[in-house]
Amino acid sequence: MLKRCWDLSNGLGALLIIITLAMITPISRLVAADAHRSLPPPGQIAGLGVNIHFTDPRPGEVEMLAAGGFRWVRMDFTWSATERERGWYDFSAYERLLAVLEPQKIRVLFILDYSNKLYEADQSVATEAGREAYARWAGAAAAHFKGRGILWEIWNEPNIPNFWKPKPNVQDYTALALAASQAIRDAATEEAIIGPATSTVDLPFLEGCFRAGLLQWWDAVSIHPYRQSNPETVEADYRRLRELINQYAPAGKTIPILSAEWGYSSAWKRFDTDLQGKMLCRQWLTNLALGIPLSIWYDWHDDGPDPNEPEHHFGTVAFEYRGGRTPVYEPKPAYLAAKTLTTLLDGYGFAKRLATKSSNDYVLLFRKDDQLRLAIWTTEQGSHDLDIPSSPCHFQVVNHSGEPGDMLSSQAGVLRVTVTDAPQYLIAQSPNPELTGAP
Repeated sequence: MLKRCWDLSNGLGALLIIITLAMITPISRLVAADAHRSLPPPGQIAGLGVNIHFTDPRPGEVEMLAAGGFRWVRMDFTWSATERERGWYDFSAYERLLAVLEPQKIRVLFILDYSNKLYEADQSVATEAGREAYARWAGAAAAHFKGRGILWEIWNEPNIPNFWKPKPNVQDYTALALAASQAIRDAATEEAIIGPATSTVDLPFLEGCFRAGLLQWWDAVSIHPYRQSNPETVEADYRRLRELINQYAPAGKTIPILSAEWGYSSAWKRFDTDLQGKMLCRQWLTNLALGIPLSIWYDWHDDGPDPNEPEHHFGTVAFEYRGGRTPVYEPKPAYLAAKTLTTLLDGYGFAKRLATKSSNDYVLLFRKDDQLRLAIWTTEQGSHDLDIPSSPCHFQVVNHSGEPGDMLSSQAGVLRVTVTDAPQYLIAQSPNPELTGAP
């Protein structure tokens, strides 16, 4: 039934059908009833995480990650660093990483990347010998770490020349991915395989992967839906990609979409740290509402101090490590936004998006038994009042950075809220049948 919803050409119609179904059945059961068991359930904070660039964290770093509510990390699992001699694999650095992450209940997506000069000179994997070696290495890695709930991602952004040299070639990539996927399945049958981690939602490249038969092997499709526009615009991209997956997926197989890397630089033109913080929670809330099981924010900490270099400023915390201080990095507004969202929605599942007069207004209902919480914002400029159906009830307001606001009360069956582009959370202080039953 859900699959047919996403075949509708009218995105609003699809969304309304899902909302209606979600009033009866939790979205986790609608979307992922038979998805791979290593994938987190959609609509819950269990799938929220961040990219990292280390195997040996600095003192206090992983503790700060966990305190921010990040449940996942995505990290390069580098071929050339783990196979320095032909046929000899050293995975000890990644054992050390897992040893510090697992006690904090942080799970891992490992990217099987990049080329290895033992087999390929100055190019990505384009020879049969290179493919066979990569596949052996990938299978050995999966077998070594099997049973630990890792997601194994085949390459990173193979559709752009930065990461597939000398230039992208979907035939070379799919040949590699097919060989590696089969090797992983042979070596560790129950491990989760994902790909292709495209830069943006590159439908022609993705269709090339699907046409080659990779959906027979993959348990999810990973993409990097970067944009400098509002994160809510991703809905149309997801819908088109779901239609494409439905066209090529094996019968009866659930293949979710993963937002495996996506961030906003606080140094982009017209951006700053405050806007970046708003974008993080809007991005995550949008993905929760659209049934995306995994949302990886890029990046954990800023990668440099240059104020004019956008690549240095995707982080949720500042660049400088402050050893001996708590916290060990200076939190940016994005970190506070992540911590607030994961704290307030811990244990809650997305139930539905409430109907509003304007499609630019977002009212998301999260539920844990009869406890209700709302996330509310607008994509419009400025602020305006929004009326929400509600039984007599008091609501505690918390802004997206975690600061408490006023207590609001519904009047005559309506809760009036002033909305802006910054999400705010409303915590219902009692059961609310009117809100639960709102369309």
